[in-house]
Amino acid sequence: MSMQQITLSLLLFLMLLGLPLYGCQDPNGLPAETARTKPLIAINQQSISLDEFIKAFNQTRHPDQQLSEIERQELQRAFLIQLIDRTLIHQEAELRGVLVGADELGEAIAFYRQDYPEDSFDAMLKERGLTLAAWQHELEESLTMEKLLEEVVYRDLEVSDREISAYYKANREAFNRPEQVRVRQILVADEAEGHRLLGLLRKGENFANVARQHSLSPDAEQGGDLGFFSRGEMPAAFDAVVFDLPVGRLSELVQSEYGSHLFLVEEKRKPAQLGKAEASAEIRGLLERQKRETIYLDWLQELRSRATIEVDWLQLENQSKN
Repeated sequence: MSMQQITLSLLLFLMLLGLPLYGCQDPNGLPAETARTKPLIAINQQSISLDEFIKAFNQTRHPDQQLSEIERQELQRAFLIQLIDRTLIHQEAELRGVLVGADELGEAIAFYRQDYPEDSFDAMLKERGLTLAAWQHELEESLTMEKLLEEVVYRDLEVSDREISAYYKANREAFNRPEQVRVRQILVADEAEGHRLLGLLRKGENFANVARQHSLSPDAEQGGDLGFFSRGEMPAAFDAVVFDLPVGRLSELVQSEYGSHLFLVEEKRKPAQLGKAEASAEIRGLLERQKRETIYLDWLQELRSRATIEVDWLQLENQSKN
């Protein structure tokens, strides 16, 4: 996938969202200087200024990362989409009264900090340009999103025995299978960003969360989950790494025609012929993941469809010329 293809995909996605484009002047003929006083993004009653957007975007990059103008624009557009979706989700959490208690937050903070020996946690914050308060706010937002999904969005999710039987009957050959791996990936545009994210992951950041926030791959919304696959189903560069990688181990940076990848192998399957009883737990997990993905995307699209979203694209484009 080329950068041009990524550009087209992102633009089409934004067009489907129905995000309006502002011109250099507003409808009343105000000059550009006045027009730039408008927020960069307006999501329902919440506004995000250009300065706030740039600050948040820069926190996703290493300070020494060098980007071409095209790469920077593409990364900013991808980040903008993620920021809009994140804002919509947290607005919904607030509307529904979903809160993370002090005890829950404190437990999560202690859990994450235990992976950072001595002063390495403070070093991580400094590298990301975050204060402790800002990091705790990020963590609270992530926990709130997870709680909203589990308590509201996935609340009625069920997989019946009948669905499991039907799936096994329709996909019996899939359970006479060769060696397989289940992998998560993160895709970024350049090596510098890839090395920065690899550093965060080695310091204990959750792979799925990093994928959701930074990956440019379509599977980012699923935490980079590629599911199970056999040799030959993915690019050769993937197979060369993931089939030799132990479960739970991070890969080094892998280059492909799409960009720079990081992989995490979550499960491995040896060649096997499974009966229905043996395959039942696996099928249930698969159907549950499929339902979660469908439910989440439908729910997110519903949030988008009933939201008022405006983006001042010219303001974003003009900032690169200053």
